[in-house]
Amino acid sequence: MTAQHDLVLVVDYGAQYAQLIARRVREANVYSEIISSKAGVEEILARQPSAIILSGGPASVYDPGAPTVDPQLFEAGVPVLGICYGFQAMAQALGGTVAKTGQREYGRTSLSITQGGCLLQSLPNTLNVWMSHGDSVSRAPKGFTVLARTAGAPVAAFEDVSRRLAGLQWHPEVLHSQWGQQVLEHFLFNIASLTPDWTAEHMVTEAIDAVRMTVGDRRVLCALSGGVDSAVAAALVQRAIGAQLTCVFVDHGLLREGEAEQVKNDFVAATGVELVVADERERFLAALKGVTDPEEKRKIIGREFIRTFEAQARELAGERGIDFLVQGTLYPDVVESGGGEGTANIKSHHNVGGLPDDLQFTLIEPLRHMFKDEVRAVGEELGLPEAMVWRHPFPGPGLGIRIIGEVTQERLEILRQADAIARHEVAEAKMERDIWQFPVVLLADVRSVGVQGDGRTYGHPIVLRPVVSDDAMTADWARLPHDLLERISSRITNECPDVNRVVLDITSKPPATIEWE
Repeated sequence: MTAQHDLVLVVDYGAQYAQLIARRVREANVYSEIISSKAGVEEILARQPSAIILSGGPASVYDPGAPTVDPQLFEAGVPVLGICYGFQAMAQALGGTVAKTGQREYGRTSLSITQGGCLLQSLPNTLNVWMSHGDSVSRAPKGFTVLARTAGAPVAAFEDVSRRLAGLQWHPEVLHSQWGQQVLEHFLFNIASLTPDWTAEHMVTEAIDAVRMTVGDRRVLCALSGGVDSAVAAALVQRAIGAQLTCVFVDHGLLREGEAEQVKNDFVAATGVELVVADERERFLAALKGVTDPEEKRKIIGREFIRTFEAQARELAGERGIDFLVQGTLYPDVVESGGGEGTANIKSHHNVGGLPDDLQFTLIEPLRHMFKDEVRAVGEELGLPEAMVWRHPFPGPGLGIRIIGEVTQERLEILRQADAIARHEVAEAKMERDIWQFPVVLLADVRSVGVQGDGRTYGHPIVLRPVVSDDAMTADWARLPHDLLERISSRITNECPDVNRVVLDITSKPPATIEWE
């Protein structure tokens, strides 16, 4: 970050969306970083921000020990935007009123704009926005103009243009908030008067420079799964250090049909990287025997990955080993594993919260502060093939967390076949780019009565979970054509043994996560 760029600091109040806010700001070509809400006013202002955004968070302003905003922040002359909890904390600090209305608003909510002002100018009078709050601002601080309301929030937006202060009860950073990016840009450019001169190429340059500075002349292993995250991480590190990198692909037996062959052939052809294949199918299956708890599954898979990489490092470089391990960890992985400041631990990811305590490697995670669409942009910048860059996300633990119950070879084969059918039909319909991700889930510990071949069956349900998203932080279920769903269901129940029912998951995120485990 050089001095000629404006800096927007996102103050993190433990939000699931703090990094998403920062990313949305970067989409507007303005540089942004995250800072903890525990930082005092002096520390925040010492960073010389051109603007500040106060994020949402899980707390109520009435909770004991809830984070607060020092009123001095608003006297520093720096433009400030409050979002959700940040909006309420801002209103309270400036003398407004935050009330416990008893009416919660979660998910898509209808918003009425009563006055456009600078923040909401030129927008339709009614919007669908993404809410996640219980308390509401009932009275704006002195000098502020109220701009919008919802059924549960009488003051849903306000601004004081003369002081360059504004706030929103909803989450404009979330994809499902209509006109959300425009609202953020109204703050950045109309209220804060910032300059949009930060471009995506800086992410590539900074990542490569950071890897070179960290690694020096030492050797590096990369955990390659074949997905876009690990592929882009590997390509970045290879661009930085060349032949010092060796990629290790672990065939853990939890992959989808044809996946191992794709990794072994396509990625090497695209990059020319040195690739070692470790066949650990028996090892992973044995470690998962009898395990049904999803958190335990993830931690076992994370542990076995690391043990495999440690063994490969010793084999490749003798007793001295290899110091560094590259992983394609993204920021949503970190947030959901409780790695963000004050964030709740939703679930451990095998490459974050699932790592063993006695890890022998120093991790290199060049994508740790990126979201999926940023990773794809970086992949295209690095020249990776389109099919690799736009491949649907697939979790590192693979089918192991798409079997609800114990993971066995028989259950893996059932799920692998069902998944292959769904992917084939989506491809035939030319709808791969219309879907963000398509988990196919086997409810292994659930059985239901069916009729097949004029006889009674007692088989497993398969769950289809197609979703649309922009960043994996929020998602909505994909409205696939009924005839496509019918073909998938018919083929699965006819071709997959012990499956007699196919159901469609139509839950958004939140409240659900994309994966079932």
